[in-house]
Amino acid sequence: MHGAFADGSSWNGVIERLERRGYTVMAPANPLRGLYSDAAYIASVLKSVKGPVVLAGHSYGGAVISTAAAGNPQVKSLVYISALMPDVGESGMSLSARFPSTLGTATRSVPYQAGSTSGSDLYLKHDKVHPVFAACLSAGQANLLADTQRPAATTAFSETAKVAAWKDIPSWALVGRQDMTINPDQERFEAKRAHSHTVEIDTCHVSLIARPDAVADLILQASTGAMTAATDADAARPALADTGSSWSLTHAITVGGIAGALLAAGSAAVLASRRVLHRTH
Repeated sequence: MHGAFADGSSWNGVIERLERRGYTVMAPANPLRGLYSDAAYIASVLKSVKGPVVLAGHSYGGAVISTAAAGNPQVKSLVYISALMPDVGESGMSLSARFPSTLGTATRSVPYQAGSTSGSDLYLKHDKVHPVFAACLSAGQANLLADTQRPAATTAFSETAKVAAWKDIPSWALVGRQDMTINPDQERFEAKRAHSHTVEIDTCHVSLIARPDAVADLILQASTGAMTAATDADAARPALADTGSSWSLTHAITVGGIAGALLAAGSAAVLASRRVLHRTH
């Protein structure tokens, strides 16, 4: 689930690595129209996935998956990549006020009209994409991100979270020490509050592009954690004598894309199903 200024292609390097491990991956488009509507859309996408789900989001995508996963028993793990992890009553804007970053001066607002709906979109200023958003990429790569960016409505960052799925679902988090879009201290604060399994690496905000190896590894750790939990739960069930029943474990990994505006960005939802584990009992 990509985030503001991005599309699903921001996950290409991560997707390639997951597919080599046997996962089938899908990266649906994030509407970027507001936290409530974006999360409702992703929640509907999740309903099409069979079996246990590992849900990952980058930047603003973290806020989306925290809402979309609430109440869905299929979601076994959450993965936050340089992400927003708002608690109930918090928004991207309120978190950025507590943990300021340089993103606040790197965006411009543009009015939009869509049918009877109107509002304001946030874009990254072209000359700010490299130093603020993608400093760990080449100038040429950053320029392409600037040229192809997808804006997010300001409501994506002003709407406050009504739920926080990380309170009930185990989570993993990646902190980018060189992140200029979301303050690394905010990422650490959020991960500690959620009791996330946390790793820190030297990377900028677009860690999923700059370090797809580290991001894929963390998602696989979360997938393994979900598998282990499912196996432990199965082992704890009473034996089904003489039934000879069997089950297959199907995983979905939902990944978040590139960053959001006013403090966060990014959720590219990657839905991956892995059909390589079969157990008979």
